[in-house]
Amino acid sequence: MTCETYIDPSPVNFQAFKDLPRDTPINMLNLLLYRDLADYPEGHEHAGKGWSGKRAYEEYGKTSGPIFQRVGGTILWRGSFQTVVTGPEGERWHDGFVAQYPNAGAFFAMLKDPEYQMAVVNRTAALVDSRLVRFAPGEVGDGFG
Repeated sequence: MTCETYIDPSPVNFQAFKDLPRDTPINMLNLLLYRDLADYPEGHEHAGKGWSGKRAYEEYGKTSGPIFQRVGGTILWRGSFQTVVTGPEGERWHDGFVAQYPNAGAFFAMLKDPEYQMAVVNRTAALVDSRLVRFAPGEVGDGFG
């Protein structure tokens, strides 16, 4: 696995996201790699509690969940990592899920919500690496094409 890690979007990637249509449904693939020990900023209410990264992410889910639901978000799929079949050797994740938003505007509304901005500290403290990849929803069925 590469030594570079990603918690927040780069300015270039975030601009590419913002440049896409905002009025169509989006699916966001989330891949999560938790820290052994959550890394909260000094003085934060959860600093020094000895929480694992997974526990800090659970707190993120608890505190951001109502905002996610308020903007119309739903979880389409959730799973626990087992192995990479095609990809870099040694790449690993703890958990993954696909979140669906009614449109990109809903995602932006969540990011701008003051309660969400307080909750996201838990996500940052929880993760050593992550991926957030936007997809346009497609048709489902029994074939690959």
